[in-house]
Amino acid sequence: MHYFIRRWSNLLSDWNYSLTLPRRADEEQPGKISDRTRRVYDRLAAIYPASTFFFHSKAHRKALEMSGIRSGMKVLELATGSGEMFRRLVRANPDGQTFGLDLSPNMAARTQRRARMEFKSAGAHCQAVDACYLPFKDASFDAVMCCFLLELLDAEGIRRSLAEVRRVLKPGGNFTLVVIGQNAAIFNRLYRICGKLAPAFWGRQVDASIPETLKKARFQILADHPVRQGFYPSRVFVTRHG
Repeated sequence: MHYFIRRWSNLLSDWNYSLTLPRRADEEQPGKISDRTRRVYDRLAAIYPASTFFFHSKAHRKALEMSGIRSGMKVLELATGSGEMFRRLVRANPDGQTFGLDLSPNMAARTQRRARMEFKSAGAHCQAVDACYLPFKDASFDAVMCCFLLELLDAEGIRRSLAEVRRVLKPGGNFTLVVIGQNAAIFNRLYRICGKLAPAFWGRQVDASIPETLKKARFQILADHPVRQGFYPSRVFVTRHG
């Protein structure tokens, strides 16, 4: 598994991009950070499903199970990646509408294509959009799902994206959030190393600050559940728009 991580980090570091983010969040504009992340994930769109298979699939299953999402809802997913969770959502919501957004145009296109192929009659729509600026009216969605996004945002990006989630979520609706956990010491050390090598891909761990961040964003935490997939820890939060 360590070999797999090194290979991905080397691949990212070899690209002629300035992937290293500044040491202080206020030293660079958020737009520049998102531009770097978009370029990295555009390049990885075809092979990113391997990461989901090895590291994220168990957390995806648990998040959907805990989310309360059922058929007939209007559901939004932020940061679809290559679409594994998005397809789970479409499958669970055949009589509703499922919208997906990703910063990377290649990721969004891949997600849309796969969903249309597998669920021809479902209301599934995905496009490339920044999570900090959601193109929807207030109180548009019954539920929102977001997996492994906040690690890639600076403090202001997290604040903006959570404010946008709360704006487009109906009062009483559930927001399910999955983040990378911090409950394995060896993993934490490896992640810090990878984050320094290619932060626009790996980001940083934000697990410890998330409960307080969610409360400041005026979400009520209903559930907080750790998930382990091999050595890879995740943490699933289910919150409510109060």
